[in-house]
Amino acid sequence: MNEKSKHSSSILAYTSGLAFALLLTGASFLVSHSHELWGPGLPVGLAVLAIAQMGVHLVFFLHVGSGPDDTNTVLALAFGILIVTLVVSGSLWIMANLNGNMMPPSAIMEMAR
Repeated sequence: MNEKSKHSSSILAYTSGLAFALLLTGASFLVSHSHELWGPGLPVGLAVLAIAQMGVHLVFFLHVGSGPDDTNTVLALAFGILIVTLVVSGSLWIMANLNGNMMPPSAIMEMAR
């Protein structure tokens, strides 16, 4: 592949990635401001659009693929996702335990007197 065709294909990839990202962003705003989705399903719809947006960014802008050259990149991404999941779930677990073991506000007020 010559340099000119390589350059035009990268411009095409970035342009299509930008178009997909703008489309998904617009869809997220449309979903959040319309009443087309059932109320409790709104967070699920937004989460699906957010995951699709992450996929577009990974493929079109960060060039993460499934080729043999991308093995280390995919493993590093998976490790990063694991660490973030552990930190977020551990923080939520700690906050839930703290909330369950706290004294009621009325008991705290009685102790202050």
